[in-house]
Amino acid sequence: MNISFKNKNALVGGSTQGLGKAIAVQLAECGANVTLMARNEAKLKKVLQELNTESGQKHSFVEVDFYDLEGFKTKVSGFLKNHPVHILVNNTNGPEAGSVLEKGLPDYQKAFDLIFQTVCFTTLEVLPVMQKNKYGRIINVSSLSVKEPIQNLALSSTIRIALTGWAKALATEVAKDNITVNSILTGNFDTERLSQLISLQAKAKGVSEEEIKSYRMAAIPMKRFGRPAEYAYLAAFLASDYASYITGASIPIDGGLLKSLG
Repeated sequence: MNISFKNKNALVGGSTQGLGKAIAVQLAECGANVTLMARNEAKLKKVLQELNTESGQKHSFVEVDFYDLEGFKTKVSGFLKNHPVHILVNNTNGPEAGSVLEKGLPDYQKAFDLIFQTVCFTTLEVLPVMQKNKYGRIINVSSLSVKEPIQNLALSSTIRIALTGWAKALATEVAKDNITVNSILTGNFDTERLSQLISLQAKAKGVSEEEIKSYRMAAIPMKRFGRPAEYAYLAAFLASDYASYITGASIPIDGGLLKSLG
């Protein structure tokens, strides 16, 4: 297969590190014009210089703070007024770790704004142009917690389940317009976010980070963490014409970690 996104515009959230950056790099490698979206201008400029331009693409960035919902809305809507998007990758910061009993209603509201509201707003903003053009790819970076809730990630598990349900309903509504909506359920990938979670878990249990890392790897049938590039290959496939009949799906990428069939 030869995936080409020539003359396609992609907007990628959380794209200065980890999975978001890997996706942005891969989409650019396939010829897309990529707009990065994150809150650190210095990091945005650095990643911008790393994106492939051999096919004559023009890349850009939008500096946004996912934690500032109203400011986020203003900047995103302003950008989209003059920049049509063909491929939208919804990816945000992860909310704070913690169990159900450790989190209160304000925490859930903050996580709802961070994960659900920003994604919902951005998606609804890009949809009118996608519907007019009868083409669009919407990819949500989600989590295995949608299938098997993770005890110490109560905020993420709760809100991502809601978002996946919304995405499934949306996929049904826009399929007639040749717009696909899919969610990727993320396992353990070698990213800054995973390192942070391992550190927190190690402190909570009073053990070394290496011990937690070894324990996590042992639970994965492939006995290793995923590489961000491997994740990006799946995202690029879902954004391509090869995946034009795949929509409303929640696809795990986890080295075999997920135990459930449904």
